[in-house]
Amino acid sequence: MLELKNVKKSYDGTPVLTDISLNIEDGEIVSILGPSGCGKTTLLRILIGLEQQTKGQILMDGEDISHLKPSERNMGIIFQNYALFPNMTVLENVEYALKLRSDKKAESRKIALQTLEAIGMSDQTKKRPSQLSGGQQQRVAIARALVNRPKVLLLDEPPGALDLPLRKDMQ
Repeated sequence: MLELKNVKKSYDGTPVLTDISLNIEDGEIVSILGPSGCGKTTLLRILIGLEQQTKGQILMDGEDISHLKPSERNMGIIFQNYALFPNMTVLENVEYALKLRSDKKAESRKIALQTLEAIGMSDQTKKRPSQLSGGQQQRVAIARALVNRPKVLLLDEPPGALDLPLRKDMQ
């Protein structure tokens, strides 16, 4: 389903990723482990389309998606810092990506509310990220990544701020 072929990334001639090749089948859960600074987040940013690899290919279902914009890749990502919009409410944060899609715009509020209900945050819809705990912010970021039903969900250490029972429930 997702294949990386000899992906390389360099910054100013300094290699960060060298010859990363990987096959991920539909339904598989894959963890990428390594020390801080080894390129894990860079690889996720390349997969989602926020950065361009220096060389190599990224294939989804056999099609090269390397040239596609992030919005065209059918992937979601949850960053370590959650990347919530501080000027938006919880509901607006979750609804944001849906409003950008013409096919989901009309039902964006309904889908966002259902997703927030599913993660136990329906009572927090009017709050801003600064009014939430770290675990609550993380759940909002998870909801925002899930509302578009991505084919691939990329997680950059997302359950870290959740206590163990909630982490198991969210998984």
